[in-house]
Formats: sequence, C-alpha cells, structure tokens
Amino acid sequence: MLARTKGYALDGIGGYLVGVEVFSHSGLPSLDIVGLATSAVKESKERMRSAIKNSGFDFGVFKTVINLAPADIKKEGSGLDLPIAMGYLASVGQIPIKNLDDYVMIGELSLDGSLRKVNGIMPLLISALQRGLKKFVIPYENALEASYIKGAEVYALKSLSEVVNLMIGMEYKTVEPNQYIRENKAKPIVDFKDIKGQLIAKRGMEIAVSGAHNILMSGTPGTGKTMLAKCVPGIMPAMTFEEAIEVTKIHSICGLINPEEGIVSQRPFRSPHHTASLHSITGGGNKAVPGEVSLAHNGILFLDEMPEYQRKTLEALRQPLEDGVIHIARVAKTVEYPAHFMLIASMNPCPCGYYGSSVRQCSCTPREILNYVNRISGPLLDRIDIYVTVDNIEYAEFRSNIASESSEKVRERVEKARDIQLMRFAGENIHSNSQMSNRQINRYCKIDFKSEKLLETVFTTKNLSPRATTRILKVARTIADLDASKDIRQDHIAEAIQYRAVDKRGMLEG
Repeated sequence: MLARTKGYALDGIGGYLVGVEVFSHSGLPSLDIVGLATSAVKESKERMRSAIKNSGFDFGVFKTVINLAPADIKKEGSGLDLPIAMGYLASVGQIPIKNLDDYVMIGELSLDGSLRKVNGIMPLLISALQRGLKKFVIPYENALEASYIKGAEVYALKSLSEVVNLMIGMEYKTVEPNQYIRENKAKPIVDFKDIKGQLIAKRGMEIAVSGAHNILMSGTPGTGKTMLAKCVPGIMPAMTFEEAIEVTKIHSICGLINPEEGIVSQRPFRSPHHTASLHSITGGGNKAVPGEVSLAHNGILFLDEMPEYQRKTLEALRQPLEDGVIHIARVAKTVEYPAHFMLIASMNPCPCGYYGSSVRQCSCTPREILNYVNRISGPLLDRIDIYVTVDNIEYAEFRSNIASESSEKVRERVEKARDIQLMRFAGENIHSNSQMSNRQINRYCKIDFKSEKLLETVFTTKNLSPRATTRILKVARTIADLDASKDIRQDHIAEAIQYRAVDKRGMLEG
C-alpha cells in the first residue's frame, strides 16, 4: 500500500517541503530510504522500528521503500522521523491513510516512542506558512517557541501514539498563541555609573547604540575599553516583535533557545575570542550553520583587541558590515543568513599598548607600530562609524565620590531616539539609522548650506571616501534624534565629524 505524509527540512534561515512516500508490499523483508538522505535521516529507520514497537503497534514484515522528495536535494536532520514513521504505519495498514496528508509533521523519535524537540522549529513553521501550509504536528517541547507564530494551527504532542490518536479523530488542543512583551530585561554586566570619567567615550557609545553604529575604541591597557563595551547590553533598546522573530529564527537553528521563554527577547551580545576560526565567526561547516556574525544579528558583536584576530577573519566582516547579510558557499549548498549587527571593537595603539600614553613610555619601534595598525585594513576601518580614544584619567577623578550617570538614564534617551527611528522608517523594512540606503539618506539627512560647506571642507582636507561621508551623515542623523531635532544642524554635523577624527597614525584617513 502507498501512503504519503509531509515533512519539512531546514535550508539556511528557511526550509523546504519534503514529501514522504512510503510503499510497503509482500516480499523479502527490507526497509530502504531513498532521496539523498544523510546518515541522520537513514538512521531514522532504526529509531522508527523501536518507537513503533514500544508504542504498541506491530512493525510487520514487509518490503518497504521510503522516498523523500524532491530527490535531488540532500535531506538532513532528525526532524523527518515522525512523518516517516506515520507514513510507514499507514502503508502497512496500522492506521487509516485519510487526512494523513493534511498535516506537516516535524519531530525526532525516541526509542520509547516519545517525541524529542528539534532545532529550527520557528524558521520551519514560518517558511511553511509562507507556502500556504496551515496545519502542523510538532514535539511538545517546541510548543513555546511555536506559540509566537501567528496564523498556524499547531498541535504539540508528546508521543507517536498521540499523533496516531490525532489522525484517527481524537481531539487535542492547539498551541495557544503567546503575546510578545517588548522590554529590556537584561541586567547590565557593568553599569555606566561604575565607570569614572571617560565622558567622551560614553557619549560616543550612547550615539553608537542609539543608531546601531559601529564603534572602535582605542586606548592604553586598563583605561576601561572592555568595561565600556560590557555596559552596552544595559543601554540597548528593547527589540520589536519583528526583530525578536528574526533573532529567534537564527538561534533556533543552533539550538540556543531558552526552553522557558521560547523566543529571544533580549538583543544578543556575542564576544568571540581572538583565536576563533573563520568558520565560527562567519558560519559554515558541513551543514553551513550560522556563525557569530549571524548570532549577533540585531545585537552586538564585540571584538576585544581587534588586531589580534586573524586578518582573513577580519576581512570577512566587510560584506556583512556593508550588506547586513552573510553568504556561505559550500559544495553541497549556498545559504544566506541575516547578519546586521552593531560592531564594537577595541584595540591598543601599539603592541606594547602605550604609544601616546602620558603615564608610560612606548617601547615599540615605528615599524612595529605601523605593522600592528596595518593588521586592520583601510576598507574595514572605513566601515566603522565612530572612533573614540579612551584615555587615562586623573587619580582624583578615579577616586571621586561624585556619582556618574547610570545605564538606566542613558537607556531612556537611547529608547526615545530609537522610537523616533522606528516611526521614521515605518514600512521601510529597516529599524535604525545605520541601515539607511543612499535613497533614504537623501530623504532623511538633508542639511543646510553651512553644514554642507563644513562637510565639504572635511571631505576635501581629510580625503574622506564617499562611504565615510555617508556614515558621517548617518551619525549626525542619530545625534539629531538624541536631541529630538527634526533637522540636522551644523553642530550635529560637527560632532559626527569629530568621531571620524584621524588619530596619530592616520588610521581613519581616506
């Protein structure tokens, strides 16, 4: 007898429908799976055999062929266990075939017949909904994640027996929809009030977060660069529902969803070590899984001591910094993952760390300093919007009892600025000033004659690239938003230019 069921498999951030065809007939007992199945899929026949027997069904003695269509696409993962098992039970007459093809079934089988959670439920269901599919059967452990998807009829069940009962007419409740609450519940790793001085660096960080701009901090060791970066989660604005869904889809693929929440509600803060490989940063491997740049989507990627990272790893950041996506090409497939993150980087001014310091003499030669600085290429530096120097502070300021401004107060200003941007870009599929295209810059970053002349002077004297100039306009737009100003004034342009200031080695020149 021939039976058909539907499964769904991951393909990058989306998925594709897998038609499961099972044909069983009398003959020499065998069980074959065809259709470019990987080892994990082929092993499902052993899990299926035990699960069926331990669920109270008779496995039978038949010659069975299981075809996974389309046959020219490699099938990966264990989520096809459930549709394969249900198709087999129908093909050998254990359950009726009627209504079996109405549901998309996703789930891994345990040997005792229970359903195990699978990674990527959210992107799978969203992709299936976009194809017009409405009814789904998933593992019970994935219910919370599926509850945030609107428009789907989802049954979250615990075992193969329950799935069979659903197919023969027993009633089960669908997953109740969950309401997303937009709020920043992240506890700051470090609070701004715990950092003495560094007013310019704090201001630069506030502007960077307000518009999701890339920022590079340079300074001698121990001046607070890492602490400033760790303050950022505490001042980040809460994600919108659309942003949270984008982030959750990526984290779901990697199995990083908190089972008690079902959705990523806080902006990611990823801080890979400088020894991290190229694939771990950009993504890849045999399955082309997301890397750190995608896991940091809509959040922060922090590179501490940026020159210590491999040159090829840093250069690989250029595309996602420009386009907000990362393309991963492998022999078997090419996938695209979202990668619109805010880059926070820190570095010392030289190998010993004390070039230009007023407290200690630098021991590096000019050649060593130049080689160190050149580890970061000009095109990569050109994609950084804000550059700040983190200097040493005086002892009296360090030991002062005068309270600094807290992260909570800074976040209030940041959220107001981000709300202005959300209203400005409503319906344009972007969330912050840093994402503006040239067309949007021309529309939202108009400046008066004096500001134009100031920008022209800097463009000419500092040999700025067109990219650097547009980034100045984006930062100026964010500064104006922090001031709740509809227009970009000359002082906004001047401050934005200040954050493109060339350091003593001309790092941002051009």
